[in-house]
Amino acid sequence: MNDKVNIKIIVPEINQTFNVFLPINKKMGTIASLLNKAINELTNGDFPITTSSKLYNVDTLELYDANILLFNTDIRNGTRLVILTK
Repeated sequence: MNDKVNIKIIVPEINQTFNVFLPINKKMGTIASLLNKAINELTNGDFPITTSSKLYNVDTLELYDANILLFNTDIRNGTRLVILTK
């Protein structure tokens, strides 16, 4: 699976974490949107669907720009990300 990375996504709003594979050739804004919808489905609507989700690196505190490809970030297997909504 050279075209995906396995990361841990932390969702503080509902106090849950998920391990997911992310495609390296997608923009971070697209990934945030897809994660938002997937988490909403997995939690039976406990996590609200929104267009303002932001992804942060837990270790570096970096906010990822929506227009950058995942491939061009520091995200690798095992990276911990947090998703926040405004």
